[in-house]
Parts: sequence; C-alpha cells; structure tokens
Amino acid sequence: MPASTTTAPAVLHAKALLLDMDGTIVNSDAVVERCWREWAQSHGLDPEEALKVVHGRQGYATMAVLLPDRPMEVNHAENAEMLARETADTDGVVPVAGAPAFMDAIAGLPHALVTSADAALALARMTAAALPMPEVRVTAESVGASKPDPEGFLKGAAALGVDAADCIVFEDSAAGIAAGRAAGMRVIGVGPRAAAHGPTAHVADLRSLDVTADPDGSIRITVHQAG
Repeated sequence: MPASTTTAPAVLHAKALLLDMDGTIVNSDAVVERCWREWAQSHGLDPEEALKVVHGRQGYATMAVLLPDRPMEVNHAENAEMLARETADTDGVVPVAGAPAFMDAIAGLPHALVTSADAALALARMTAAALPMPEVRVTAESVGASKPDPEGFLKGAAALGVDAADCIVFEDSAAGIAAGRAAGMRVIGVGPRAAAHGPTAHVADLRSLDVTADPDGSIRITVHQAG
C-alpha cells in the first residue's frame, strides 16, 4: 500500500479576519435543522430540499428562495418568529472543533464577527458554545441585504479600517463564500459544506489552522491540508 502524503501547507497573509458564526466557529446544525425541518413541513415543502438552501442566509432570504411567490412582508414576519425559536433553543450548540484555540489565537488581532444571525441569536449561540464574542460584529440588524450579498463583509472590513483585499473571510456555506468572494476577499472554507464552493483554501475544521502575528503587524494563516 502506498504511503499517505500530505500537501505542503498554504500560507496566507492578511490585516484582518472576518468570521462567519454558524458552521464556521459554532456548530449549530442540530438547532438549524430541527427548526427548519418543522418550518418546511408546515408549509408542505420537502425538508431535505429546504436544508440545501438554509445555511448562510438570513431566514427571510431562505424563505424567499423556497416560496418565491409569497409576499416578502410575510417572510419577515415568519423570520422574526424563527429567530425567537432558534434563540431559545441551544440544545446541541457546541464549538466547531478547534474553535476555542483559534479564538484565543486571534484575541489580540483585528477581527470581526459577520453573521446572518441577529444580535440576540449570536449572543445566545456564542455563549452556548463558550466562545468569546468579538468586539466588532456585523449582525442581521446591521445590513440591508443577506449573504450572498457582500454588504456584511464590506461593513466588517470598514469597521476595522482595513481594505477588502487585506481581509480573509472564514465561511462554511455557499452563500457565505459567494459573499466573501463578491467583496473581493480571500475565503477559507471550513467544514464539509465549504469544499464545493470555490474557497481560496479549505479545512475540515479549525484545528488545521495556525495563526501568528508577523513583525510588520500582518496576520499569517498557515493552512494544513491533507492530500
């Protein structure tokens, strides 16, 4: 049997890091799938098909994809109800593997949370996963358009005072990766959903990353990818 091989690690440099939450640093799949399966069934939709589009988007945007003929105000009203349910349900919410060490490593470096969750849901999930909440955060209330629109990542970069080209995005979903790329940023895809959507680099989880600060103040991300 031939010996296994490992590709040389990729090294990326940035001035700031922009972090998605769900699926990237927090594993909330159990809650997301529980709530959205029930919603899909209540609307006569196939839950498995619905779950293909829920990740990475704000709820109203997901509803618009799944029920394209429905008035948007109905989507916004049901999204408010969905957010309340998801905020109250933290059963099974845990950190993505490697997330605690990763968050410790970037604690003193420029970074922001850019999530499709609203502020209450973000706080509930970060608390449940026992992860520190970044000081700079862009939540659903902060933007007028959901991912895959790049608005959230561009606002995160602006809040940190860093050009888009100098940011690295961490994302797990098709919508999130598309948003990062549309913002002109490099994207590290995290987890099984990310690989198929063209991230700059891909890792199974955050244990495959090393983060260091270079003497010039830039951030060095070493990505260990098994080959």
